[in-house]
Amino acid sequence: MAWGRSIYGVALSSMVLIGCATIQNAPVNLPGTPPDLANKLALGFEEGAVEDDTVIGLSFSGGGTRAAAFSFGVLSELERIPVRGAQRPMLDRVEFISGVSGGSVTAAYYGLKKKAGLAEFRQQFLLRNAEEGLQTDLNLATFSRALAGGINDSTGFPRWLDANLFHGATFGQFRAEGRPRVWINASDIYNRTPFVFGATTFGAICSDLSQYPLADAVAASAAVPVAFAPVVIQTYPGKCDTPLPPWLLRVRDSKNAPPLLAAFAKAISRYHDGSMPYIKLLDGGLVDNYGLSGFTIARLSSDTPYGPLSPKQAVKLRRALFLVVDAKTGASGNWINTVEGPSGVDLVKAAADTAIDASVAGSFTAFNSTMAAWQASLIKWRCGLSAAERVKYGARPGWNCHDLKFFVSRLGFDQLDSARAAQLENVPTRFNLPSEQVDAVIEAGRDALRASPTLQAFASSL
Repeated sequence: MAWGRSIYGVALSSMVLIGCATIQNAPVNLPGTPPDLANKLALGFEEGAVEDDTVIGLSFSGGGTRAAAFSFGVLSELERIPVRGAQRPMLDRVEFISGVSGGSVTAAYYGLKKKAGLAEFRQQFLLRNAEEGLQTDLNLATFSRALAGGINDSTGFPRWLDANLFHGATFGQFRAEGRPRVWINASDIYNRTPFVFGATTFGAICSDLSQYPLADAVAASAAVPVAFAPVVIQTYPGKCDTPLPPWLLRVRDSKNAPPLLAAFAKAISRYHDGSMPYIKLLDGGLVDNYGLSGFTIARLSSDTPYGPLSPKQAVKLRRALFLVVDAKTGASGNWINTVEGPSGVDLVKAAADTAIDASVAGSFTAFNSTMAAWQASLIKWRCGLSAAERVKYGARPGWNCHDLKFFVSRLGFDQLDSARAAQLENVPTRFNLPSEQVDAVIEAGRDALRASPTLQAFASSL
């Protein structure tokens, strides 16, 4: 989360001031729900995805440029590693990526530019000062703006991202580019749930996601509280006749639904029924710093054993690898050496870090359990198919219904040697880092992937 201690200092200091500044964050989303883009913008896998029997999914955590560089290192290493028995690199098997905060910058840029983006991302973003034009100094003016809602409004950072990275790209263009499918995640701070930029959400608010600027979505995903005012999304109840999905109504009204899914369903219902004219978004890391909610919701919301895959995709699939690319910092602060403290800035920072770290541990555990249950459900469904159904769904001669395995793992600094990990964990959470730190984090992403026992087991199973 950008600017770390100084921003939390602003938060505390501004509480004693009477702010006179007014932050204007006008919504930029437009009404309308074009039906021809529904499949391309949906939360899940469209028909035609998962072209191989092997699938790789990635989630990129928050952490400013540090997170963007670490995830970039993983992507670039996947391009170097060949799939056993094939001429193609593992990067070609990446079907979906979920990004949050700093990780969403890498996810969105790669989703838009594909392999061509890897050659230019370091120069175009990682080595640039994405904080230029933003207010980062502590003074009376920024104190009053913080009290009014945020030191920076929701125009400066999106404008920089658009001018330097996305060049006017909207979600219509973004999703039309084909695989990998990319989810950008922010936090709905009223409902305290993930906000996934997708057709489920925008259909409920009768808004045209295809026209929404990609830069604004990434900026919402990275909007650190107090440093930025919330990004605002307007709802347009009554402007369309799009009904809520049946699964969402079922989950909303169930007393036994998984908590994450139930909270998401209730939030979507509030968007749809007009009780929330405006949705306020901040950094996606506040509720899910691993960006796993999109994956988890896509599976838990399915009415079938194979969803969000199609039956043909579920029959074809043999191996799936899910990697959480985690660029979080380590423990910090010297207040553990005294009876007093933490206090002031340290107290606010420690509380925020505690909440974020607790949420990521829970989200990874939930995701791991969801994937294990899904694998079991898929095998049971596949083995229950009739001979006619196997032919219908494209099972080849000799097909084995049990031949399915999911590999789930996390890549983090702590998996490298302790001295190197400590150095990497001290890289600040900013959007402006010196080149030597950027390159050290990129190389760490490559090394962490190569050393991963889970990746090695996955590769050996192909």
